[in-house]
Amino acid sequence: NDIEFIRSFYYNKEEYARFSSSLGKFVGYNEFGVKNAERWNSQASLLAALRAQKEAYCKLNVDVD
Repeated sequence: NDIEFIRSFYYNKEEYARFSSSLGKFVGYNEFGVKNAERWNSQASLLAALRAQKEAYCKLNVDVD
């Protein structure tokens, strides 16, 4: 439960959007990011795939460290 999968999106070294597995959705940080986050959050299959990344990527590799 302490593991969080985060996928961030940057343009010109500025983060404009982020997916957080603890929230289960995208969050935008500027006008461009908010518009993209709304579009991405409306795609149920994309959200399901990213939520599964916590199980597939994070939980498998946590024991490696």
